[in-house]
Amino acid sequence: MTRFVLLFLLFIPLASAQEAQTILHLLDYIGVDYPEAVENGKVKNGDEYKEMLEFTAQVTAQVKALPENASKPALVAGASALAGLVQEKAPAPSVAEASGRLRRAIVTAYHLKLAPRAAPDPVRGKALYKENCAACHGAEGRGDGPAAKGLEPAPSNFHDLERMAQRSAYGLYNTITLGVAGTSMAPFKQLSEDERWALAFRVANLGAPADRVREGERLWRAGEGRELFPDLGPVATLSAKELAAQHGSEAARIQDYLRAHPEALKPSPIAFARQKLADALEAYRKGDRAAARQAALTGYLEGFELVEASLANVDASLMRETEREMIGLRAAIERGEPADALAARADRVDALLAAAEKKLGDGGLSAATAFTASLVILLREGLEAIFVLAAIIAFVAKTGRRDALPWVHAGWIVALALGALTWVIATFVVEISGANRELTEGVTALLAAAVLLYVGYWLHGKSYAQAWTRFLKDQVGRALEKRTLWAMAAVSFFAVYREMFEIVLFYQALWVQAGEAGQAPVLGGAAAAAVLLAAMGLAIFKYSLRLPIGPFFNVMSGLLVVLAVVFTGHGVAALQEAGAMSAHGLGFEPVPLLGIYPSAEAIAAQVFALALVAAGFWAARRSAMAHAA
Repeated sequence: MTRFVLLFLLFIPLASAQEAQTILHLLDYIGVDYPEAVENGKVKNGDEYKEMLEFTAQVTAQVKALPENASKPALVAGASALAGLVQEKAPAPSVAEASGRLRRAIVTAYHLKLAPRAAPDPVRGKALYKENCAACHGAEGRGDGPAAKGLEPAPSNFHDLERMAQRSAYGLYNTITLGVAGTSMAPFKQLSEDERWALAFRVANLGAPADRVREGERLWRAGEGRELFPDLGPVATLSAKELAAQHGSEAARIQDYLRAHPEALKPSPIAFARQKLADALEAYRKGDRAAARQAALTGYLEGFELVEASLANVDASLMRETEREMIGLRAAIERGEPADALAARADRVDALLAAAEKKLGDGGLSAATAFTASLVILLREGLEAIFVLAAIIAFVAKTGRRDALPWVHAGWIVALALGALTWVIATFVVEISGANRELTEGVTALLAAAVLLYVGYWLHGKSYAQAWTRFLKDQVGRALEKRTLWAMAAVSFFAVYREMFEIVLFYQALWVQAGEAGQAPVLGGAAAAAVLLAAMGLAIFKYSLRLPIGPFFNVMSGLLVVLAVVFTGHGVAALQEAGAMSAHGLGFEPVPLLGIYPSAEAIAAQVFALALVAAGFWAARRSAMAHAA
């Protein structure tokens, strides 16, 4: 690639881990650049050949300087053998094989981590390439950027398939990290580790023909390559040439796809749920009921729940049956059922999950299913929030208290902003577990229910003529009480924020499941749902304004109270799903739209909320009658 590659590395003393990394970098360049130095047993380029001799000598010296290890004698022998091949002007394939073998042996011997911590972000990689590389390497990576003129050596052409087939993503990551001495390729110290990996994956796949990537996707979705690529390790550390030599050309095509879409390595939600089911049964057989319960809970929250909406559009009865059986399995673990009985339950759940996996298919959702699932997710999660916002805004408009509008709008705007921030933190900073997500939803739902009860009671108290007259008299010329304004802002906030975790999570799962072909329908479904929600909110608002003031307050207070009871059911169910509350099942189908779930605790909480409503309304009526007298 260059006549001056890495000369500075030959003289820098390094700590053992970094020294091993430097050796790998040198080996990568020896394997790639040797054909430019020797051809048919003769020196092709004297300067390049001199560098090859220097590099192999340095590799041998640095391998000898590595910490003592049971494999070290073999590593030293491998380094000496590689140096001998270069001295003998051996064929390029032999040198490439020897350098690759030594590189893999060093990785194994010293347990080096050569893969990214998480799947690199292709979108970020594309942006980083444009910002940092396109000027020299060109927008398409052909080495023809506007700043390339006059550079010696010339910038690499990433569409040179023969050369790029010898480069691993890890080798490119090292080049980005360390730079290339004697050239304009400086180390990218300003980039974080994750950014360097994203850029390395982008460069590694920049020249891959689209048909090869599509073929790799077809093979991967057909179940090929799962054992060869269990994680990001082989994708990052192996070159296409190594893969083709060891496992055939199809393996290299799969790698092309996984480099372009590393997120595909994440197990599907159903596969994750089945694995956690097996973990739960294994832990239960060992007598660890706590671990078994946690594994079963995690399998549901971070596995099956993510595809519930998609499955409901394909087979709603299968979705409900699977959910019911998974809840029953957790309850059986808590009861301490015999291991054989629990195994039978686990087998039933696994069979249902397998059926769900077949229904959903490995080839991604159809356009119609992706659109419908997207539509249903946003409608389902946003309907209650839009009811609350429409009711509160209608009240403000009806009473002429425009001073309250900024508080209402501030509540839902802050909720959206905080929800977006939560997603960023959960995606890029820390991982928020399914249990924590459900805890957040449960707590915010119960808080929303409490505030809704307060506002509903307050509105109901104004439905009596005398109370309304007093309200107008007291409020003319001044704003609403701060306590009421804060309550309205809180209702607006909680009604929106409680849904943010669910919406973001479900759309993340749906986006991956839909694949590239289904992502446009996903966006279309979300847009259609947003329009429908806006239309519903506007309809509620317009209808409410036509009501006389007394019925208006009755309708609004009734709507908010119903939503409070619904939120109470959702809150308790979420806490139960998070494992924070016990669940004693009842034999009926859930009605999520009304917040009704088949557990004694959820029903009891809703009955208690209704009792509070009845007591509050009775007290308001007594107060109104007393003032009338």
